[in-house]
Amino acid sequence: MKRPPAKYFQDLIVWQKAHEFVLLIYRYGESFPKNELYGLTSQVRRSAVSVPSNIAEGFKKKTKPDKVRFLNIAQGSLEECRYYLILAKDLGYGETSKLMEKLEEVSKLLEGYLSSILDSGS
Repeated sequence: MKRPPAKYFQDLIVWQKAHEFVLLIYRYGESFPKNELYGLTSQVRRSAVSVPSNIAEGFKKKTKPDKVRFLNIAQGSLEECRYYLILAKDLGYGETSKLMEKLEEVSKLLEGYLSSILDSGS
């Protein structure tokens, strides 16, 4: 059975999971050293917030190319997060495996959402 189209960006499962990822990133960053506040802490949070932000912004765009552009930006931000998590782990700032699992989940959902837009007639 096909789901009805989302009325608000908050209805999108991909946005919900991306928002959950942001909340996890914020909690994870709290354990970083204080000298990272304007460095890695700020960077990983900014890139994480960019994912659901761009999903939300793309949601209301009227044309397919505009929607795709914002979702592609979200994908880029997610990959940026991936690097920051690798860096944080390598710097000894904490375990990242659960965050990487959530990142993968969001990545797959984002890819599926993007494909559904590209494959749609509208």
